Amino acid sequence: MSRQAVLSLLRQQEGFVSGEELSRRLGLSRTAIWKAVDALRREGYTVEARTGLGYRLLEAPDAVTEPEIRHFLGEMDRVGRTLVCLEEVDSTNLRARQLAAEGAADGTVVVADRQTAGRGRLGRSFQSPGGRGIYLTALLRPALPPERLSPVTAMAGVAVCRAVERICGASPGLKWPNDPVLEGKKLCGILTELSLEGETGRVQDLVLGIGINVSQRPEDFTPEVREIATSLAQALGRPVSRPALAAEVIRELDRLYAALTAGEIAPYLAEYRRRCVNLGRTVRLLGPDGGGETAEALDIDEEFGLVVRRPDGAVKTVRSGEVSVRGLYGYTE
Repeated sequence: MSRQAVLSLLRQQEGFVSGEELSRRLGLSRTAIWKAVDALRREGYTVEARTGLGYRLLEAPDAVTEPEIRHFLGEMDRVGRTLVCLEEVDSTNLRARQLAAEGAADGTVVVADRQTAGRGRLGRSFQSPGGRGIYLTALLRPALPPERLSPVTAMAGVAVCRAVERICGASPGLKWPNDPVLEGKKLCGILTELSLEGETGRVQDLVLGIGINVSQRPEDFTPEVREIATSLAQALGRPVSRPALAAEVIRELDRLYAALTAGEIAPYLAEYRRRCVNLGRTVRLLGPDGGGETAEALDIDEEFGLVVRRPDGAVKTVRSGEVSVRGLYGYTE
């Protein structure tokens, strides 16, 4: 599209570039150049125009659109080669599942500015206001048996932490099983959904959904969520570029996919153990009825299970369910 070509050329220039030069290099009429610049301005780009000098890009919007993400992303191996960027969607996971049924390519990533029906683990809703977060889902078609895919959600937690650390300088922890946390509050939600063939049990596809709170203010959360969640802007006291962070998350997911396929899980396990905020602390193991028992978190086993010691001294490994950590998410008992 002409506006993307104009945008790309403006980004390559440190100063002004004349309309005549844009027209010559892009093979477009001067009228087409003007229309492209006008379209960019309506999309939130600040483009300065001066008589006798031409055009200069001053500022780009904090938008999770394909041009903005591609600007930071570059060429990818598998994950992120195809981007589907939407202004609004019910759920990026649901949209990715629809695309999978339509034959979308392995590694397709769906990104939305806003979700109207974002979902988290155990059927919970995930609040996804527009212009505030990163909501993306990677569609993967791994040629692996289902049992080889069990670490993927925990590995995704590590991938998000790496991306946040690289872009923001902050170092999130991980609350078992897969919640990146900052300052004792939830920063991100991760939801993995696997589809199997009914007769053979083979993996059809895996959708890996990630929602990161980037610039939410306290009032953007409902009162009950406000007590347990934070955003990067709240924790750091400064803005964070959504397209830059989205691109870094996609890069990390591409590395994750390569490691998962090659069976190179050990580096992720070691980093998960290092970041896990549960270890050495009192935790509450929550049952489906809301009740639970306290225990001491000892270790993360080779399959990312949480090893705990119960009050009677018995040691067991927790592989599913909910675990509250004293000092996090309001648990103080």
